[in-house]
Order: sequence, then C-alpha cells, then structure tokens
Amino acid sequence: MIDGYGEACHRERGCVMTFNAERVAEQFSILNRRVGDKPLHYMDNAATSQMPDSVIEAVASHDRTRRANVKRGVHLLSEEADEAYENARAEVALYLGVSCSEEVIFTGGTTAGINLLAHSLGERMKPGDEVLISQLEHHSNIIPWQMLKQRRGVTVRFLPVTLEGRIDLSDLDRYITGNTKLVALTHGSNVTGSITDVATIEALAHERGAAVMLDGAQMVPHGPLNLPVLGADYYVFSGHKVYGPSGIGILWGRKELLEEMSPLFGGGEMIDYVEMEESTYAPPPHRFEAGTPPITQAVGLAAALRWFGDLDIEGLHRHLDRLTNQLMEGLEDIERGQGRIRVLGPSRGETRLPLVSFSIDNIHPHDVCQVMNDFHGVALRGGHHCAQPLHDFFDLDGTSRASLAAYNRQNDIDAFLDGMEHCIRMFG
Repeated sequence: MIDGYGEACHRERGCVMTFNAERVAEQFSILNRRVGDKPLHYMDNAATSQMPDSVIEAVASHDRTRRANVKRGVHLLSEEADEAYENARAEVALYLGVSCSEEVIFTGGTTAGINLLAHSLGERMKPGDEVLISQLEHHSNIIPWQMLKQRRGVTVRFLPVTLEGRIDLSDLDRYITGNTKLVALTHGSNVTGSITDVATIEALAHERGAAVMLDGAQMVPHGPLNLPVLGADYYVFSGHKVYGPSGIGILWGRKELLEEMSPLFGGGEMIDYVEMEESTYAPPPHRFEAGTPPITQAVGLAAALRWFGDLDIEGLHRHLDRLTNQLMEGLEDIERGQGRIRVLGPSRGETRLPLVSFSIDNIHPHDVCQVMNDFHGVALRGGHHCAQPLHDFFDLDGTSRASLAAYNRQNDIDAFLDGMEHCIRMFG
C-alpha cells in the first residue's frame, strides 16, 4: 500500500467482491465500441478515463428528476439539487479521508484549482518569497506560478529530476529555505509514473514554515486517500481522470488556511453581504464557488467515487501492477537487440503508477499512436503530455504513453504488444 492511500473508505462500504477486471469492463458500454474492424483497447486513461454506465445514469437521473440551481432555493427541485450537491461534497471528503466536507471546494478541474491557489495565495506574496516546483510537473503546475512571478515578483525555483524520472531530493535542504512559502509538486508523474516521496518533502517544508500543495490528478484514480496521513496542506484533482465527468475538479485545503484566502472569482453565492461600495465574503467553501457551480458534474463525481470505493482496491493494485510489468517486459523483449526503444521512469518491478511512456528512435510518437489506432484499435497518447520541460531534460521531442485503468485486461496488453511489433516493422 502506497503511503497516503486510505482503506477506511473502501472498507466502510462493505465490499466483499474480489477484483475481477472482466466484470469491471462489462460495466463500461463504451468499451464495446470498435475501431474499424478491431475491438477498442482504451489505454489513454492518464488523459481521461471512461465512465461506468452507473455514473452516466446517475448524471442523467439527476437532470431528469431534480435539475435546478442550488444554494438558497426554496422549491422542491432546488432543495433536492442542493442536497445532492452537498452530499457530493461529503462523498469527496470521505474519499480523501478528511472529516470536514467544508474543506472541499468544487472547481472546473485540476488546472482551475491550481490557478485559484496561485491567485489567492499569491495575493499575500511579495518579491523575495519563493515557490518551489520541479522539472517533473505538468504545465498546469508550472505556468500559474510563472504568471504569479510576473504579477508579484516572487521567485520560482525548480527541484531537479533523476535519470530514472523521479524528483531528486538529494539536495532538498538547499531548495527549501526560510523564504519558501509553498512547495507545489505532482503526487505522481503523468510521464514517468514515479510517485513523489511526500513524507520527506512535507516534513522539511513544514519545519521551515512552507505549505505543501500536491497535484493528485494521476494518484486519485488509484484509490481512496488519507490526506491527514499524507500531510499536505492543499490537494487538487480532476473528475475526468477518476471515472467521473469532465468539467469538475476538487481543491481541498485545510480549513484554517482556506479561511485566510481571498477568492479568485466574484459573483453570486460567494458573498455574505453586498453593498455598492464593498462586500463581505461567505466562509469556505462557498467563498470560492462564485456563480452556478457544476452541479450535475458534482453528482457524477460522487457516483464515480462511490463506484470506485466498492472495488477491491488492493486487488486492483495487484492487477494493474501485473499488467504494467507485462507491458514493460514486452517492450524489453521487442527492444532486445535493437536499441531503439527507450522507456521512461522507474524500472520494471519498482513502485510506479500504471502508465508507461516510451520513445522509439526514428518514429514520431504521433505516428506510433496513429498506427496503433488504425491497425490495432489501441488508443494511446502521443506528444509531450503537457510536460515539455521534462521532455527537454530527457532530450526527447515527445513520447508515446500507455496508461491503464480498472477495466484494462490481458487482451489490451496483448493487442498493444502485437501492435508495437507491427509498428516497428512498418517503419523499419
């Protein structure tokens, strides 16, 4: 079990079924799609996972039966919508292992959550203050801090990465200083699959008075968390990567820290009292949810987390570890004697997320993805995966990436490896 994952949510639901990928896959009608004459092998889950039919039905049922605006409505539909919306907030809190649902803010996604933090925390920063990120980050955790640097004159520093694709903590003491106000890092890399050593970072950051934010977009889809154990001060993730709808995300923060933050957006429903000259703001989380929030999407996210929480999480981890190792071993077998395939990230058998990014000499990643789709029905992602500085570090224009989810099975790995052999033969 990876540090920071929580089993309480899963066990409270009373799951008794052993993990079975075939039964899971049967709950996703979209997997019956075909690509030409080939079955669909969906392996682009690090970008967007599919939604089970039960989540799609939960979304449709909400809009069929209780579609209305929330917050202070006094008619039946509005009251039911408000209850569903706040129940969704409680569901997210349960999944994150936190007791206070008021610490859960609905956003448009991970990117929106990080931008909200960069704006609100940045309002209190000044020249000389430092934000520490790493070379491993998604653009969503780079550009908002660059914009803060331009806006407020703060310093943005970068932890290096190792050749294995991990954040290099060997000189952490030099990077986290008395000027560091925030350490903002990925919890798990969307390119290398490496998992961040949060405990080491959190201990030193808090010792020196810095807060810690984690980008959990890639970690949340692999099991309920225990944020109090993890020790972060802020956590962000997206619904579309955890079997839920797009257009919904979460910013979680410690209540006492949220109460000190100013809002990013102004408008309806985020206020306490409005006068023509000035206004006062509502307490968190409503302070940060101006206007009509993503109500239906929140209901869908809650349904997705309930669905996922009923799985055998430990069995799921074993299943995905086995498939990931088979995928990597297959690439090693294809590579043997050719010297053309380069796999990024921790070695086979080491702890990593179930995603594998790789490059093939003289074959562009987009060409790899096109061949895999058109001839084998395998859906991959090609490019720099919104992590261009990391690819620059590896001296690569881009990579192809296979990423796995609960519904992936042995036939997906077989199709991937058959397709890779065909792709290399095709391009010579």
